[in-house]
Parts: sequence; structure tokens; C-alpha cells
Amino acid sequence: MVTVAARPAAATALRMTSNDSRVPTDERNTAWKMAALALGVLGITAEVEIHIEKRLPVQGGLGAGSANAVAALVGLESELAAKMGIARRLEIAAKVGSDVPLFLIGGTVLGVDRGQEVSALPEIEPVWCVVAPPEVGVSTPQAFRDWDALCAAEGLTSEASTDKLEKLSRAYASAFAEAIPQGRQGGSSGVHLAEANLAGPMESALVRTGITSWIVNDFERVVFAQHPSLAEIKRILAAPGTPEAALYASLSGSGSALFGLYQTRGDAEAAQERLRLAGVKSLLTRTLPREKYWREMLLP
Repeated sequence: MVTVAARPAAATALRMTSNDSRVPTDERNTAWKMAALALGVLGITAEVEIHIEKRLPVQGGLGAGSANAVAALVGLESELAAKMGIARRLEIAAKVGSDVPLFLIGGTVLGVDRGQEVSALPEIEPVWCVVAPPEVGVSTPQAFRDWDALCAAEGLTSEASTDKLEKLSRAYASAFAEAIPQGRQGGSSGVHLAEANLAGPMESALVRTGITSWIVNDFERVVFAQHPSLAEIKRILAAPGTPEAALYASLSGSGSALFGLYQTRGDAEAAQERLRLAGVKSLLTRTLPREKYWREMLLP
């Protein structure tokens, strides 16, 4: 959770605190970077205090730092009663971190290139989610180095990756075409938005076409080789062939956290019990559609 307090001042002063000593409280922090850039764009000098109540693991691959940056921006704008357009928001977000723009959209999002090119996708009905944050941490830079080495060894090229993404995008669009009535899509500031009340048809199309079976986190190939225990946690989350099997289970980003998506709360709780018996801690949550994501961004 990110708490922001700000007021106009003669000169800008940023102060950051956290309940976790591992969280940097200076210009290395993404929330700090976002606040500093936002003040410059808004042309405002202010005294800003940001507190990060760390609940997610460090080096977990859950995008906590990127989410904190966006939360800091939203809180800063609210405190100073000053807003910038979505295009400018996305511009400074890309400067803060590769995947930060994703959190400026919310809901189901497609991010390409470094993650700075984002598009809102048709919503998928909320599902139950079990997150397993192991004690081991995974270095994202090292994971990228390992992936680059694997690509070089196997002769994989950026052109092949682009072709793969295009094929997946076409399959995704085709699967949902019949679920999106003509004239039911809208847009704002160049960002494509699909109406939230299409969630039911979207999920039906997702299950019917088996799109989840096409989705792969390539980092698993290099991270699981270094940390076999993470592959075992994914197997426990997935529980293939059982009535409580996950709709989808995967490493989150470059890890080390893993997650499983479930149709019912009972299936999710069954996964938690399997993890408990294996000595693995877990968190139970539920995915948020875009509208609810933004509605709950600012808490009283």
C-alpha cells in the first residue's frame, strides 16, 4: 500500500519511508522517480511524503515496484488537485520502468516491446488467484541474461519473437470477435477499451478456444533450471487432471513468485491446502476488472 501526502511549496522536497528496510527510500525507488518526474511535467514544486507499506516479496516478479510508482502518481495528482493526460502519464511511466505503463491501464492489458507500448484488451471475468511467494529471490537482470544466452544458443531471433506475438494476437482477436458486438467498443486518448459488461462472453471464449494453453512464460525455461523448487510449486498449483485443477498456473514475470487462477474459491482454497502440506506459504486474492481497479485505487 502506498500513502502520499503533498502540498505546494517554494521548493520541491521528497521524503520516503517504508516498513521494509530492503525498500530503497531515495531516487532509486520507482515511486520516488515517478513523483519527481510528475512534478516536473506538472510544473509544480511541492513537499511530498510517500510511505510504502511493503506486503509483496522483493524480487518476486509481481510488479510491486511498478504498481507503487503508479499509485504514487495517482496519489500525487489527487493531493495537488492537478492531473495530466493519459498520453503524458504513459510517457513518464515508460521512463520510470519498462512495465510501469501496464498499471496505468489496469484490467487485461497487452504490453509489447519493453512493456511501454500498451493496449487495453477485452476484459476477462474475475477469477480466484493463489499467489505463492517463495523465500528465494530471482534477479530480473540475471534472468534476462540467461534468456539472451539461451536465445543465442538456440538461434532464436527478435524477428521470430515478433512473429510469435503477431500470431498470438491474431488468434486472440479471432477468439473474441464473436463475443464483441459491433459498435460496443470505445476508446479514450488512443487507448482501446472494451466494455466491462462483456466479461461473461469473454471468459466463455477464453475457455472454449483454450487460449490459456497457448500462453507461456519463457522465463520458466531459464529460471526453473536454476531453481527446480519453483517448477514443483507450479505443478502443485496447476494440479492437472484433478477436479480442482487451475485454469492456468505460471511463474510471475521473472519470478520468484508463482500463481494459479481458479474458477471457484473452493478450487483456490484446495490449492492453498496443497501448498501448505508442501510447506509453501500462499496468498488468496481475486483478479480485478479495469473499472474496479480504478475505483479502488484511491481509498478514503
